Amino acid sequence: MVRAEDPDLLLTNGNIYTVTEKQPKAEAVAVKTNRIVFVGSNKDAKKFHAAKIVDLHGRTVVPGFTDAHCHIFGIGEREMQLNLEGTNSREDFLGRVKERVDATGPGKWITGRGWIETFWKPPQFPTRQDLDKIAPNNPVFLTRADGHASIANSAALKIARIDENTPDPFGGQILEKNGEPNGMLLDNAQDLVARNIPKPAEGEREEALLRGIDREIKLGWCEIQNAGSHKEDVDLIRKAFETGKIKIRFVNAVYGPGEDAQNFLREGSTVNAFDHHFTQRMIKVLVDGALGSRGAALLKPYSDAQETSGFLTEKPEDLRPMFEEALRRGIQVETHAIGDRANRLILDLYEQAFKAVPPDDRKIHEPRWRIEHAQIVDPNDIPRFAKLGVIPSMQPSHAISDLFFAPARLGMDRLLGAYAWQSFIKSGCIIAGGSDAPVERGEPMIEFYAAVARKSIKGASGEGWHPEQAVSRKDALRMFTIWPAYAAFQEKDKGSIEVGKLADFTVLSQDIMKIPEMEILETRSEMTVIGGEIIYSR
Repeated sequence: MVRAEDPDLLLTNGNIYTVTEKQPKAEAVAVKTNRIVFVGSNKDAKKFHAAKIVDLHGRTVVPGFTDAHCHIFGIGEREMQLNLEGTNSREDFLGRVKERVDATGPGKWITGRGWIETFWKPPQFPTRQDLDKIAPNNPVFLTRADGHASIANSAALKIARIDENTPDPFGGQILEKNGEPNGMLLDNAQDLVARNIPKPAEGEREEALLRGIDREIKLGWCEIQNAGSHKEDVDLIRKAFETGKIKIRFVNAVYGPGEDAQNFLREGSTVNAFDHHFTQRMIKVLVDGALGSRGAALLKPYSDAQETSGFLTEKPEDLRPMFEEALRRGIQVETHAIGDRANRLILDLYEQAFKAVPPDDRKIHEPRWRIEHAQIVDPNDIPRFAKLGVIPSMQPSHAISDLFFAPARLGMDRLLGAYAWQSFIKSGCIIAGGSDAPVERGEPMIEFYAAVARKSIKGASGEGWHPEQAVSRKDALRMFTIWPAYAAFQEKDKGSIEVGKLADFTVLSQDIMKIPEMEILETRSEMTVIGGEIIYSR
């Protein structure tokens, strides 16, 4: 007979990594309501008469994985739109687009995402002429995997009124050939076309959100930290929580600067709403583009395109007042910065804000501001992160996809500060680990593998890959558990398996702390437990 004081759930016969120093391993864990009430041996667990007992048969349990940087609507849209991932040649890319064109009525927009030209031969961007041949009667707009560049055909450019006289917008570039737009639009220039695409119906937007979350839960993610939302998406997320449609833990950021951020600063944070499932206390800023599309802001020109060093997508004078206001109001700031110039600028702006608003004038003394990606950092700037208390929020899979083309973009000398996880950790930083899905696949095992192996998913490495920047498995586990919890002010509730904390667990098919590196990629999520509830079981 189950008594009122008995646990609701007991997991036994597990290979449990707790991510605590005091008790690093355990065999059993018990949950009452949504919190952990026991962590210990199978023998000691026998005293419990739990309502539900699950024999794990030796499977590995870790604290519920957190993706510290993803774009949840984009993940769902990838499932719904034309997915161009894995197109390994221009012909393959155009073939997939033509299939969609043939199945779509004339005049309707064709949109999709996921292509990346770096593996094509030759590795060159597609052109509007390529698309015009297969889609003369449909406007086409296809976004590169990184989200920082898109290709549009002539019909789409015409709707957007882009021609040889259209100036580059601030923070963006319209690429040209022989004085005419060639269809490639970088960063803020994408908006010139994107704003003409019919908005999805609210039902479609909600479907993207729910499909994205469903995928995350099945992969073993217990929390996502969503890197940027506008007001209409925030409203949609809240409504989905109110109607009980979302069970994942969700930390949200609001895009700034602009009206959305101003309203958010005025209204203030939401913390641990819907029973510790929804928190919004962060503003997300984008300050440069991506390395692949040469929009990342560098201190010196690109090695393979001497005419450019990338560009900034925000003006520093627009950010300063917002940063100071955020500090006063206890709002966290996370800024996308990929190039070494962008990273230096943001460190400078953060430092200026910290000096302008001393701790006594802040709602939160230690604001835990973040830099998202921190991909290319001048080695002299790496120690500044820990000194300022700035958290690098990094996605290991970027290294194993970008390092195929980064040597050409940057030259060998700049790779010293590229994807420099070990240098950050040695300098005293913690790293909040994420996936940046849908830019990358968004799978926790790919991220964990990338962090510890620093090799491609086929096991390949190359000149300039700096294998010494790989991390230990212990640190890789922290990158997806306790460190993102700290980065979101949640370390008292999440990130480790110990009594009193929320009962979030990811159950894995293999022991990722011991198996050979390549086998990590074959490991599957067997069960996702959030707040003591088994949300998914394979």
